[in-house]
Amino acid sequence: MPMRKILAIVVCKLAALVGKLIGRGSSKPGALALKICPDIISRLELPDTVVAVTGSNGKTSTVELAVKILRDSGRRVCWNREGSNQTEGIATMLICDSTLCGKVRSDAVVMESDERYARLTFKYLKPTHFMILNILRDQMTRNAHPEFICGKIAEAVMSGMKVIVNADDPMSLLAAEGAETVGFGVEDAAVPAGKKTGVYDDGAYCPRCGGKLSYGYRVSGALGAFRCEGCGLERGKVRYSLSGFDTENGVITVFDGEDHRMKCGINSLYHAYNMLAAFALCRELGVPAESIEKSISDYFLTNGRVRCWEQGGRKLVLLTSKHENSTSYDYSLEYAARAGGSVLVIVDAVSRKYFTGETSWLWDIDFDRLASENVRKVYIAGKYVWDIAQRLSYSEIPAEKLEIIGELDGIGDMLSREKNDLYIVTCFSDRDKFISRLPADAAERKEL
Repeated sequence: MPMRKILAIVVCKLAALVGKLIGRGSSKPGALALKICPDIISRLELPDTVVAVTGSNGKTSTVELAVKILRDSGRRVCWNREGSNQTEGIATMLICDSTLCGKVRSDAVVMESDERYARLTFKYLKPTHFMILNILRDQMTRNAHPEFICGKIAEAVMSGMKVIVNADDPMSLLAAEGAETVGFGVEDAAVPAGKKTGVYDDGAYCPRCGGKLSYGYRVSGALGAFRCEGCGLERGKVRYSLSGFDTENGVITVFDGEDHRMKCGINSLYHAYNMLAAFALCRELGVPAESIEKSISDYFLTNGRVRCWEQGGRKLVLLTSKHENSTSYDYSLEYAARAGGSVLVIVDAVSRKYFTGETSWLWDIDFDRLASENVRKVYIAGKYVWDIAQRLSYSEIPAEKLEIIGELDGIGDMLSREKNDLYIVTCFSDRDKFISRLPADAAERKEL
């Protein structure tokens, strides 16, 4: 068996090297290792700190922020930079950071963990800290209903691990029920003014008993100061809170007994939530608050989800949303509507992994955010442009603001005519389709 372990490690390292040279994904090397030695992960020697971050939204960004903080504090960190977050990808990550004998070299492991598969990965390793960011509507073709995902995450929660949980989210609290928890959440004073829910109210009913939920205030969707009138499920205790959000200047205030002010690299509540989560996680790992402030204040994410160009005296801002995830699109639209200018929505692909033309999730997106006076024009484009057009016909967006581009090749002509700042809202599969159509004189910026 030791020889099989060593063979699995060698094969994985070689496959990862080849994959890096040819630009292929990061899960195949781990899959090969698991075929040779199915329990290879449990045979690795891990450091004392092993963190897993899961949830419907924000995993990649929160992990990147946490890794930045930990590295700045002097720790060596092993993490799945490419976002490959199922068992095979995590095997690749750990083996590539280990010696041939299977000892992981880093001081800490911080891994993004798929919400459906965390329970399977945790059969081979047990995190010391498990963070649950949120459980929301997400990829119906893959994840079905949020209650299904809640059950899968609950299976991953084990005794002895510290669970850092979004106290504003009924589903996340239910998944963590019975565990040792530390809560983080957003206070009413930090919630930007305006509508907090779309047509659908995912926070109407208690996920535990089906009773009616009442709210002291809403953050968005089901998130907020909730309480079930039936079973008493309510917002959890909060150790780390977002107590203030100055949207004009992009400054958040995090409270952990003292106030800590940080500037958002991306001026949105979505990013502020991720910063709060990373702050809470790293404080639990013993990093001083002052060090956290210095590390991530005004930090601009490198994962490519937000990119910005300057062209002809205006900004072109690409906001990449998660496939089939209405909340992710809502946050992108909220940012674009507050910033002002024009908005281009591209839906040319529906899913990254599945062949599907299922577009009912478009009806979950709160496109009424674009009815704001700040938005000059709304363009729509892509294979599913008529599905978007049908959806927008039921929104409050004035017809004179809307322009249907149709095929993606029409984007170039639109860019030559549009003189306002432009915010492009699309998914990962369509991101590069827009980038390939950028004007030749567009110069990328590192700040918004």
